[in-house]
Amino acid sequence: MEFTTIRFEKSDRIGTITLNRPDNMNTFNIVMLRELITAFETAALDDEIRVVILTGEGRVFCAGADVKGVDELLGIHLEQIEDSDIMKLVNRLVVTIRQVPKPVVAVLNGVAAGAGANFALACDIIIASEKARLAENFINIGLIPDGGGTFFLQGRIGYQRAAEIFFTGKILSAQEALDLGLYNCVVPPEDLLEKVREFARELAEKPPRAIAAGKALLNRETIPRLRGYLEDEAKYQRLMAATQDAREGITAFIEKRKPKFIGK
Repeated sequence: MEFTTIRFEKSDRIGTITLNRPDNMNTFNIVMLRELITAFETAALDDEIRVVILTGEGRVFCAGADVKGVDELLGIHLEQIEDSDIMKLVNRLVVTIRQVPKPVVAVLNGVAAGAGANFALACDIIIASEKARLAENFINIGLIPDGGGTFFLQGRIGYQRAAEIFFTGKILSAQEALDLGLYNCVVPPEDLLEKVREFARELAEKPPRAIAAGKALLNRETIPRLRGYLEDEAKYQRLMAATQDAREGITAFIEKRKPKFIGK
């Protein structure tokens, strides 16, 4: 199986999915979303794989959506068929990650921003480098969190803390995210790969059917609620993408200046 934006490798009963656009900070596009869904669905059905790792090539995990132009990103307000609709693909990927009947470990080697942060939060376990940062920075470009951000963050740290992060676009250091309970552990960057491999090998030794059953039970009420949040996030995101504030926010981001929001 050949991919152009990710790598999918299998060894020692561990499947490793690596976002592979390091020159673009591993930002995602339609092609990457499709390939990620295919990789996770393949890993879910492969009996030789007992653990799945999600990480990024280079110094960044995922900096969010690939913003090449204002009109391209704002085009999300127009609903498309699923295979060409970035919002529908983001939502499908998040649910797919949660439904893999195996442990999915996010390895944050660097910045996880926007929906990239929420792809990590969708995983079962997060191991992060001390250099990793988590950014729910949608507000800075006039948008709202998507990819399950409103569901995952509020559920883990409570309404007030989630509201502060969403409304300010605050970027969390690795230690801050750990202290909030968002990460399982934080390790020095030079120890990250060794720590992850050791942990993944330990998980691979556990009985896979018991893990699958346990994960299904943990998600018994979670996935239906998550689907509802994802649908509402997509609805509101399309509305936000049609606003003047979103156009200004994204234009300012591309032009590397402070945006001037007018509330329209």
